[in-house]
Amino acid sequence: MQTLTTLRLGGNFIGAIEAVELADLIINNITLTTLSLGGNQVRDIGTEYLADALVHNTTLETLDLRWNQISADGFEQLTNALRHNRTLTTLNLFGNEIGDDGIEHLANVLRHNQTLTILYLAWNQIGDAGIQHLADALRNNTTLTTLDLQRNRIGDMGAQFFIDVLVNNTTLTTLELYVNPITYQLQQQIRYLLRRNNR
Repeated sequence: MQTLTTLRLGGNFIGAIEAVELADLIINNITLTTLSLGGNQVRDIGTEYLADALVHNTTLETLDLRWNQISADGFEQLTNALRHNRTLTTLNLFGNEIGDDGIEHLANVLRHNQTLTILYLAWNQIGDAGIQHLADALRNNTTLTTLDLQRNRIGDMGAQFFIDVLVNNTTLTTLELYVNPITYQLQQQIRYLLRRNNR
């Protein structure tokens, strides 16, 4: 197992018990760079075990936890781990239940995190209140380049928060906001600022 670099276990009914064993793997394996657990049942308890392991891990770069019924409580544990982890660059939480409260926890981490570059948060019941926290964090973040927020509850107020940030943030080059109730004019302003960042 010491040469394992990628482990994909999507859709295997993995729950909290199996997450304990995976947490041990994350702590003890010094070569694992990608762990994909999409479409399982990790939930908040399992996420807590994985988060504890991330604090000690020094190799994992990509963690995929999409569709795992993770709420703001489980996400808080994960964001606490990100305060200490210095290797994770890609985090996929597509299709969970993070909501605005969870995004507030993430925002507190992104103000200081210097490694995360790609973040997938589509289908997470995130609204304008959560986006306000996230946008405030992005004012000082210089590493996040890709942020996927498709199919949330972001309206014009949330879009304006992003516009205000993108005026000065030149690091973010991809911001996916499809299927959110944002007016066309504000969508165009965001696209214009992102095109500038991609030059």
